[in-house]
Amino acid sequence: MRINVTSVIVDDQAKALAFYTEKLGFIKKTDVPAGEARWLTVVSPADPDGVELLLEPEGHPAAAPFKNALVADGIPYTAFAVDDVYAEVERLKGLGVEFTQEATDLGPVVVAVLDDTCGNLIQLATMK
Repeated sequence: MRINVTSVIVDDQAKALAFYTEKLGFIKKTDVPAGEARWLTVVSPADPDGVELLLEPEGHPAAAPFKNALVADGIPYTAFAVDDVYAEVERLKGLGVEFTQEATDLGPVVVAVLDDTCGNLIQLATMK
């Protein structure tokens, strides 16, 4: 068994695709119409055949309250691994990305938390 697709719930798929590709550096993998939305995934350019991130539309009535509660409590929806959190934070700030938590050394891991502009907080992490 392996993880093939995971998702992040977004309030606007087009805006999410722009953020996740233009800012975070993912590449679009799949874009298929699915009713009023799309089956829209991105992948890491370092592993284009790896795990896909589905930019899941916020269609279910529970989605927005769930996301809003996480953001209100400062809880990231998911986490992405990066080689160097400090360098990635600086790169992303240069692209206008806003952080709710600066790079923080927590002992075995360094983390930072960004706002994905689509209703989620995303954690970046580097294991030491």
